[in-house]
Amino acid sequence: MQTITNIAAADQHAAYFAAVANAERRAMHSYFDQHVVEHDELGFLAIDEGDYGALGQAMIDRIVYTAPGGIIDEF
Repeated sequence: MQTITNIAAADQHAAYFAAVANAERRAMHSYFDQHVVEHDELGFLAIDEGDYGALGQAMIDRIVYTAPGGIIDEF
């Protein structure tokens, strides 16, 4: 087990896991994939692909995790 001794690194890890948890929760109730994006100033953000339409390459390059949408509209 790795122990994180740097407080800033611990905060980064906590922010990442909080964003992943948020994306996972949102994905269960969405047609769209939920992405966790790393932002230089804001840390990690969970975004809904449906809110942004076609993602630009700059945003795609910052994606660190994707939770697939959980609702399928095929009958």
